[in-house]
Amino acid sequence: MKTCAIIGVGPGNGEACARRFSADGYAVALLSRTREKLESLAAELPNARAFVCDATDPVPVQKALEDVAATLGPIDVLIYNAGAGVFGSIEEVDFEAMEAAWRINVLGLAAAAKTVGPDMVARGGGTIFVTGATASLRGGARFAAFTQAKAGQRTLAQSIARHWGPKGVHVAYMIVDGVIDLERTRAMMPDKDDNDFLKPADIAETVHHICHQPRSAWTFEYDLRPFSERW
Repeated sequence: MKTCAIIGVGPGNGEACARRFSADGYAVALLSRTREKLESLAAELPNARAFVCDATDPVPVQKALEDVAATLGPIDVLIYNAGAGVFGSIEEVDFEAMEAAWRINVLGLAAAAKTVGPDMVARGGGTIFVTGATASLRGGARFAAFTQAKAGQRTLAQSIARHWGPKGVHVAYMIVDGVIDLERTRAMMPDKDDNDFLKPADIAETVHHICHQPRSAWTFEYDLRPFSERW
């Protein structure tokens, strides 16, 4: 049985990816800071386990992923879905917000990749998948903290891909361009049309496909948006 570890399991993309990979027969490791929510989802999915870790701190990330491998077996797919940021202009965000955004988006990814990558190389294959954002490509006026972190995450993923790709490890970066369909985003945007939201299950379907591409035609970077999104 293959193992998929997902860092950043919330009610949107993380949960949807967990369900999709579980349906494909993977053992699924669910990682985030809130044990109760993880265990509730794990109880619904066959061969799923909850592992608590804070993605802003490299030591718990590495320890959690080591526990995953010891419990469920070598990690074949790592989905790094953790990411957050405080929004505001350069005048509004403080240094703590800038650092916090960097730690969860960049440092956490670095810790996860350093933990699982060498074993993937030794076994001749594996996938490291990263959830990114349009902010990785351009900086909006009120995205000062978020955009620097996402841009750093994207270039880190690219560096990892160029280093381990020739050794059989597929690294992919997904740019999400739009609003995820969640209860809280619906409440924040009550006038938004249903067609304007990205459905987590549909995103997970694409993630699953990218993680199973043949080596002769790998994707590193791609973007997803609802058909009605202006871009």
